[in-house]
Amino acid sequence: MRYAVLGTGIVGRTVAARLVSLGHEVVIGTRDPESTQSRVEWSDWHAGQPEVGLRSFPEAARFGEVLVNATGGQASIAALTEADAAELDGKVLIDIANPLDFSQGFPPFLDPANTDSLGELIQRTFPGLRVVKTLNTMNCQIMVDPARVAGDHNVFLSGEDADAKKAVRELLSSFGWKDESILDLGGIETARGTEMLLPVWLRLMGSLGHSEFNFHIQGAPEAGPRRTTCGTL
Repeated sequence: MRYAVLGTGIVGRTVAARLVSLGHEVVIGTRDPESTQSRVEWSDWHAGQPEVGLRSFPEAARFGEVLVNATGGQASIAALTEADAAELDGKVLIDIANPLDFSQGFPPFLDPANTDSLGELIQRTFPGLRVVKTLNTMNCQIMVDPARVAGDHNVFLSGEDADAKKAVRELLSSFGWKDESILDLGGIETARGTEMLLPVWLRLMGSLGHSEFNFHIQGAPEAGPRRTTCGTL
């Protein structure tokens, strides 16, 4: 499978490396490839991952059979807008970004939030995409290696397209996620809930002093989505 990971930060690089390790063809999309190549953090990382190509956002969108949005949430719409809409139609977009606004410092706030979400905004702006929101409630190392956290813990799916969610579920399984740990929350509007976990996540990270944790929903497989109200770390 050909994957285009949009975003050159630590999240995008971590996901790209994991995809390569599973035998996929991968490129990373960026606004300005020449500028990205001049950065030490990119060149150091790429020396260990020479199979990963670096392309502009439009070129990456053309290459990828599946797209992964790992851009900063405030830049996601702009990054996708750079791609020709014809190159997006029909493709699965795995949205792992969060709409964190750092304009007033730390901790950031969410924009949009409450009555909207980044996942919904992307789906609404690019209706030809098949958007699946997932993996946005944990650090990037846990995304691709859930065994880093001992015991049972969960990853969530939100999206409108059943076939797209099935494909993303299979990818999550290849990352090491147990089938019973993958919770399908329903349509893309449920991304509001997972995105709004981020303020909680950030404060937990501050309290614990690390980010090696995740959410566990007790009783989730048997109870069903309307009764899974008890969460533990």
